[in-house]
Amino acid sequence: MIEDFRIEPLEESRFVRPALVRYTQNGIEKWWEVIRAHDSVAVLLYHKTKDAFILVKQFRPAVYLQNGEGYTYELCAGIVDKESSLEQIAKEEIEEECGYDVPLTSIEKVSSFYTSVGFAGSKQTLYYAEIDETMKIGDGGGIEMEQIEVVELPLNQARDFMVDETIVKTPGLMFAFMWFFNRFNR
Repeated sequence: MIEDFRIEPLEESRFVRPALVRYTQNGIEKWWEVIRAHDSVAVLLYHKTKDAFILVKQFRPAVYLQNGEGYTYELCAGIVDKESSLEQIAKEEIEEECGYDVPLTSIEKVSSFYTSVGFAGSKQTLYYAEIDETMKIGDGGGIEMEQIEVVELPLNQARDFMVDETIVKTPGLMFAFMWFFNRFNR
């Protein structure tokens, strides 16, 4: 339950840095408000035995501002905020958020793309991994203040889920599903 929700000026920031960019384009001076933010990794997890995707559901305050609910379905993901390989960060996020220990050699890069291009332009690298219960080492749920719910979405429901506008989800999740269905002809 969300209570006492309020917006305050941001004096100091740990993860994003607002800035004003000034530039000249085709002889016209322009300006644009931007956010400098960390790049990220995301992982599409397919549970072979359950024939299901493993997703995360969590509260996002920015979405709450838009729809009054704030809960989103997402891929397992995390920011790139340390000196580790992207694959290692993806592996750590899988363990922290979903509770699976996936060998680095089983984490396959799919593609990289830019997100929030109108104001942030952060780069996200998408990975894919297949899991089963032999890799399960915990419940997941995130770290510190995170309250992440691990969700199993049966593969046979994923196409409807992907286009259901009543379910709040990220474009990266929809792209990952389309990649999966195309790659495996499913």
